[in-house]
Parts: sequence; structure tokens; C-alpha cells
Amino acid sequence: MKIRWGLYLQDMHVRDMVKYAQLGEQNGFESAWVAESRLARDALTPMTAIATVTTRLKVGAGVINTWTRNAALIAQTFATMDELSDGRVMLGLGAWWDPLAWKVGIERKEPLTCMREYVETIRRLFMMEEVTYEGRFVKLRGVRLDVLHGAGEKPRNIPIYVGATGWKMMELAGEIADGVLLNYLVSPKYNDTALEHIRKGAVKTGRKIEDIDRPQLVACSMEEDADKAVKLAKKHVTMTLGQQPHIMKASGVSEDLIQEVQKVMGGWPAKPGGIEKAAEIVPDDVVRMITASGTVSDVFAKVKEYMAHGCTSPLLLPLSGNVEYVIKSIARV
Repeated sequence: MKIRWGLYLQDMHVRDMVKYAQLGEQNGFESAWVAESRLARDALTPMTAIATVTTRLKVGAGVINTWTRNAALIAQTFATMDELSDGRVMLGLGAWWDPLAWKVGIERKEPLTCMREYVETIRRLFMMEEVTYEGRFVKLRGVRLDVLHGAGEKPRNIPIYVGATGWKMMELAGEIADGVLLNYLVSPKYNDTALEHIRKGAVKTGRKIEDIDRPQLVACSMEEDADKAVKLAKKHVTMTLGQQPHIMKASGVSEDLIQEVQKVMGGWPAKPGGIEKAAEIVPDDVVRMITASGTVSDVFAKVKEYMAHGCTSPLLLPLSGNVEYVIKSIARV
């Protein structure tokens, strides 16, 4: 079975994102995705740069939020990138997260309604319709993409993905989206429950689970020394235990461990040295359960496990810092 490998690029210089995306394309990777998870780097700038210097690689937003750009602006931006890339961009939308949203003055009320309105209206704009829509969050009055020159008025075939973590958002994604961008630092067990909810949503619109693409972010730490790889991934895992305990719980991490880690960290944000101290009590088997960590063969085996539990395209997020080694090693598998 041919694996649709992808890269998930974050926490690195934007020029490195571009360089590694090019390297991924040269080594047979299908896609590169860029996130806006924190106020570090926006997704659109590196996506545009990547689209400019590649020819086959699909380029995805994984994800941008539905609160800080209106639906018409998102449609306009992605139609432009679609034109630049000759049809290789993918739009991923997410509900963002607190406290970041709260810090910039956004109240994330009714995220499901907001997501539904954005997906519905953006898709219609991609189809070059004139859209009038009076929703709770989206209000459009005779709006259309006014592309009269250059690319013309042909519909834009831009797939829309929903980055879902909660079960209700999974169900909504199964109902309305072209794909679901599954989260990272979760266990295959978490995927099983996610698939149940995606399937439940798909049925509402007469679709099957196979009709919905399910790429998944996979936290990957790869070294010739497997123990070193696990150790390098442990800090990232510890941070997630502190930040997103609900996801850890859904993945099968014991509540006792989660509480103990949070206690040692001193809450969130962690006190100075708290993450490093807490990492000492995180067992290696927890790291191996929710990441693809170890040798090349260990990583490949874990990826296959995720795929056996519903992932259709693994998007590797290298935690070990050696991105070039990861890309070239996967290309040789």
C-alpha cells in the first residue's frame, strides 16, 4: 500500500519550512501543512512561499481559525493561493483555543454553529456563487469572488478540512467537510472513538466514512538510538499533559499521571523548570503510545498502527529536530 506521506511544519524559521517542503517534494511526500496554533507565525505566508517553489506538493492550512478572518476574506485568500499553486491548496479550519482566543478579545461561543456557517459559505464562494447569508457569525449580502481577469470565473476545487478534537466537532466534520484533520499526541484508541463520530456525521448527508479524507498529525521523534528518540519527545508530551488534559484522558493516559504532572509543573503556564521536572515522571510507554518515537522501523510501525485505526495520510511533525534525516529516512522505507 502506497502511503500518502505529509509534513507538518511548525516551530521553525519560515525559510526552513520552505526548504523542508521542497525536500519533501523531492523525496515523494504528497503534502506539507502549516499551522496557526500560537501567535508565532501565520500560516498563509509560508504556504504562499511553499506553493511558489514547488510544483506537485499539496499545501494545506492545518489549521487557521474561524474567528479572526471573515468567511469572504478566507475564500478570497485561498482562491488566490489556488491560482498561484495551480490547484494544490487545502483549507483547514479550526475552532482555536483558550486562553489565546480570550487574550485577544474573542469569545468562542457556539463554535459548532460558527464552523458550520464558515464551511457552508466558503464552499459556496469557492463555487463562484453570489452568496446572501444571514447567520449567527457569517453575514454576507450579495457577495461573490470578483475574479474577472486572469483565472476567470471557474469554480475553485479547494477541499475544506476541519481540525477537530472534540466529539461533536468530529460529527459535524463528518457531516459537512471534505476531510477531518486528526490531532497529534493521541493514541490509536482515540482514533477509534473519533471515527465513530465522523461516521455518525457522514450518515446525515448520505456519505460513507471512506468519502472523508482523514490525514493525521503524527508527532515523530526519530533517531538511530530509540531511547534517545523517546527522551527527545518527552518534553513535548509533558507540555501537552499540562495544556490539554482532556485529549490525554481520551487517549488512555491515567488521570493520576495527568494530575501529578500538572502538580509538578506548577499549573499552566508552567513555573520555571516545571516542564523539565515533570518530564522526569512521564513513563516511556506513554510517549510511545501517543507519538511515533524510536528508530526508523519503530516510527514506521507506529504510523501503520495509526493507519489501521483510520488515518489516511500521516503528516509527520518531527520533534527530534532532525527534519532532513526524517524525510530522507522515510523516503527509503
